[in-house]
Amino acid sequence: MAEFISLYSGSSGNSSVVRCGQRYLIVDMGKGVRTTSAALKALGLAASDCDGILVTHEHSDHVKGLSTFLKKHPLPVYGAEETLGFLEENHVVPPSCDMTALTPGREAEIGGFGVKAFPTSHDVPCVGYRIHTPDNKTMTIATDLGVLTPPVHQALSGCDLVALESNYDLHMLRSGRYPYYLRSRIESNRGHLSNDECSAKLLELIQEGCKKFALCHLSQENNTPALALQTMFNTLGAAGVVPEKDCIVQAQRRNEISPTLTF
Repeated sequence: MAEFISLYSGSSGNSSVVRCGQRYLIVDMGKGVRTTSAALKALGLAASDCDGILVTHEHSDHVKGLSTFLKKHPLPVYGAEETLGFLEENHVVPPSCDMTALTPGREAEIGGFGVKAFPTSHDVPCVGYRIHTPDNKTMTIATDLGVLTPPVHQALSGCDLVALESNYDLHMLRSGRYPYYLRSRIESNRGHLSNDECSAKLLELIQEGCKKFALCHLSQENNTPALALQTMFNTLGAAGVVPEKDCIVQAQRRNEISPTLTF
C-alpha cells in the first residue's frame, strides 16, 4: 500500500512524504529541522528508511530546513540541474551532500521508487515529480506553477493520486492587500495556480479515472481550505460528480501533518 502524507503545506513551508512499506521519499523541506523531524517522528518514520529528498526548486519555503537536516541525516538529494547548482553555490546543502540531477522526462530509480521530474512554469527553474511506487502505484505532485503546460498535463494523466497546487482564490487576491506587482506575479503564467484552474483540472482527471487528490500550497493571505474545497465541489457538482462517492479531495494543512491518503 502506497501513502502520500503532507507534513505541512502552504506559502510558509512545504514538505511531503511518499511512502511504500518501510521505505519513503521526502519532497521538499521548507520549514526548520525541528518541525520536519517532529513530523517524521510522529509518523514513526526513521531517516534511515528514507531513500532520498526530492527538491522542486530553490525558494525558501521548499528548502529552508535542508541544510541542518542533511548535516544530521546525510541523505541523497535529487532535483533539476539548475536547482542543485543553486543549492550548492549558495551553501543551502553541506559540501559533502550527495546530489544527483534528474533529466526531465526520464525516469530514475531511487531506492525502489521510479521518479520522473517534469518542468513547471514558475519564476525560477522548477519541477514536479511523477512517482512510481514499488507496489506499482503512481502519483504526481505539482506545485508552484502558473499554467498547466503540456508536460504537466502528461505527468498528471493516469495517476492513482494527484497532489496539485490550489494556491489562491482570484477574488481574494484581487481585493486583498498585496501590491499590484505581486498580484500580477501570482496570476501570471510563472506564478501560481488558482482554485478555479485547479478544480477544472481535477474534474478532467476524475473523468479520466483518478479518484484521490490533495490540494497543496494554499496561500494564507489569498485562500482558505474551506474556499478551495468549495470551489472544487462547485465545479465537480456542476458536472454531476459526487465528492466522497466518486472521489476524495483533501485540502492539505498549513502547519501540521495532514491525514494520510492511501493510493
